[in-house]
Amino acid sequence: MLPQRPTKRGTKPINVLNVHFESGLGQAKDYPNMLVKTSFNDSQVMYWEPAKYVAKLRALRTDQNVLLLKTKLDPAGHAGASGRYERLKDKAFDYAFALTEMGISH
Repeated sequence: MLPQRPTKRGTKPINVLNVHFESGLGQAKDYPNMLVKTSFNDSQVMYWEPAKYVAKLRALRTDQNVLLLKTKLDPAGHAGASGRYERLKDKAFDYAFALTEMGISH
C-alpha cells in the first residue's frame, strides 16, 4: 500500500516517482540497492536532477549497496522509450534488475 498524503477531501496515495529527488536526503546512512533512470529528452524531469540525486547519495551513503544511474540518450520522454520494442527492452531491464536484487539469476 502506498503512503497516504492528507488532502482537503481525505487522503491521496503518494506516487513515489513524483516525490522531489532530494527530499529526505541529508544524513549519512545505509540506503537500499537502487536503479535510478532518466532520459536526456525528458521534458518534465531534466536529466541532471537524477544525476545530482545519485551523486548526493554516493556522497552520503555508508554502505556498498548497488546504486545505478541509467540515462537514456535515445529518443525517450517522461513516459519512457518510444516504440513498442524499446519500451519492452526498458521493462526487461527493470525486471532483470529487480530479479537480480531478489537473488534470482538465470
